[in-house]
Amino acid sequence: MARILLVDDEPRIVAFLEKGLRKQEHDLEVASDGCQALQTALVGEFDLVLLDLGLPSMDGLDVLAALRAENQCIPVIVLTAREESECMKALERGANDYVQKPFRFHNLNQRIHLLLG
Repeated sequence: MARILLVDDEPRIVAFLEKGLRKQEHDLEVASDGCQALQTALVGEFDLVLLDLGLPSMDGLDVLAALRAENQCIPVIVLTAREESECMKALERGANDYVQKPFRFHNLNQRIHLLLG
């Protein structure tokens, strides 16, 4: 069981991921904006962050850069509907992987297992 921070502002996606991740017996915390996500990630002890790029108050790319600037080595999987060039920017800023929306839970779950071992 992993402790996962899910960062997304779309209630439908959050509900979908909560259901699947809890079924996999992960401990889950949810943040719906970038500032909240950064604060939560810095004080919590998470095994993984699932990070949307399009967030209110602070863009996901900025959250990622701030995490890495604080020497946070938490694995991050970016979830986004943005173009692949944005995904490449996320990888350059320290993301471990990305999944483009829409996606199947099974595919995301495989990536989670690969990162967490």
